[in-house]
Amino acid sequence: MKPERTPTTDHALHPDATRTTSRAEMGPAGTRRPRVAVIFGGVSSEHGVSCLTAAGVLAAIDRDRYEVVGVGITRTGRWVVLDSDVMTRLQVVGSSLPELSEDAVDALLVPAAGGGELAVRHQSGLSKLGPVDVAFSLLHGPFGEDGTIQGLFEMMGVRYVGAGVLASAVGMDKHYMKLVLSASGLPVGPFVAIPATEWRRDPTACLESVAALNYPLYVKPARGGSSLGITKVDDVSGLEPAIACAQQYDPKVIIEEGFVDARELECGVLDDPGGGCPMASQVAEIRVHSESGFYDFDAKYLPEEQVDLDVPADVRLDIAEQVQRLAVRTFEAIGCEGLARVDVFLTPEERVVVNEINTMPGFTEHSMFPRMWAASGVSYPELVDRLIRLGLERPVGLR
Repeated sequence: MKPERTPTTDHALHPDATRTTSRAEMGPAGTRRPRVAVIFGGVSSEHGVSCLTAAGVLAAIDRDRYEVVGVGITRTGRWVVLDSDVMTRLQVVGSSLPELSEDAVDALLVPAAGGGELAVRHQSGLSKLGPVDVAFSLLHGPFGEDGTIQGLFEMMGVRYVGAGVLASAVGMDKHYMKLVLSASGLPVGPFVAIPATEWRRDPTACLESVAALNYPLYVKPARGGSSLGITKVDDVSGLEPAIACAQQYDPKVIIEEGFVDARELECGVLDDPGGGCPMASQVAEIRVHSESGFYDFDAKYLPEEQVDLDVPADVRLDIAEQVQRLAVRTFEAIGCEGLARVDVFLTPEERVVVNEINTMPGFTEHSMFPRMWAASGVSYPELVDRLIRLGLERPVGLR
């Protein structure tokens, strides 16, 4: 039998099952501060990226306004409670991304009359941490950004930051994302999706379906992120190895026709706290000088990156406005909520093509999404606060 874990000194929590609000948890005039559960880590290949995001967001949350509880999900899928000191130490060391230890107190999200509550498990049983007013999920990739944890929040009656179940699922699956965007009249590039069942049944037919695309091609995990498992393919000889590489991250693969000499632009989108139309940020550009020739994982997250991030992008005003309009239309096409980053290509003929929407973009202070909003007059702490307030204001259930 697996032994029960006991709290370490770093993770000590209140032992009583009927925990009451302490003076430290009180806000101005004796009111209770909203409790924010920052959820991060996860079982996907983007575990380390999520840890970096959590460390950045934690440092930006106003502790006078909110009570924060750190909830990590380890690579094995355990939910654990982490204190602030542990979370702030989640940083890149050399070329290694941070990873959550299994040596922490088990956390549980349990249903309650007024919504979900957090509890921790000790040898003696469960201890109550109290209600969750809003969940701020910073999980990247499958089992966190794809509608799964959003469905859990919905069933628990917990308000949360960001896209709902359907928008998260569509935004995560590049195949269905492109189908939805195309059906909404948005410009997307040529692509071929290869589901795992079709590849097992007839790989030759799958390869033949790719023949209609023009090289170079980008072979990607259909439900991946952070550019993990992506290969640029210049001719047919590299196609099967690239598919095998992508399938290490997702059995379903998408193959996209590349845009030669296209510029990579990005735009952030935020819901309006007043209920108006979503707002678009300044447009940014990624200029890559790395050996791979595209914005891969190393260029995004590891030191010595060979990439320039221009905020704002050096484009004409009419081009920037077109990108902003397409970003908002993309956001609305999938029914997104809260926030998103929309990536587009600007071709040499000055045609803007939507590449993808990311419903939980990289969120460290130096990531593109916060940098675009900083250039638009919204600082990193203000951005975090606005997203929490949007989460607190959203209704539970169907909307």
